[in-house]
Amino acid sequence: MSNQAYVALDALGDPTRRQIVEVLRDGPRPVGALADALPVGRPAVSKHLKVLEGAGLVEHRSIGTRNLYALAPGGLDVVQRWLVTQWDTALGAFAEHVERSRP
Repeated sequence: MSNQAYVALDALGDPTRRQIVEVLRDGPRPVGALADALPVGRPAVSKHLKVLEGAGLVEHRSIGTRNLYALAPGGLDVVQRWLVTQWDTALGAFAEHVERSRP
């Protein structure tokens, strides 16, 4: 697995970060709006956003004094590729087992 996949999966290992990703599916949000939708305060949301941004999962742009956060285009691609590889390996092993089990 690539280092980028490890970093992304590690970032998504936190339930609050997963909630942030889920909220951002509906579109960009400022930190305050994210904090309103989560059970943690703005400082904690900001820390989680830095981790998600470092993992390439979210990005931000400044508009005046506000920072809008959004899902990074293609940010979850590395996770999807990792999951597909795992699934393909499991299906391949199952197919081999079925073939070996045939009389």
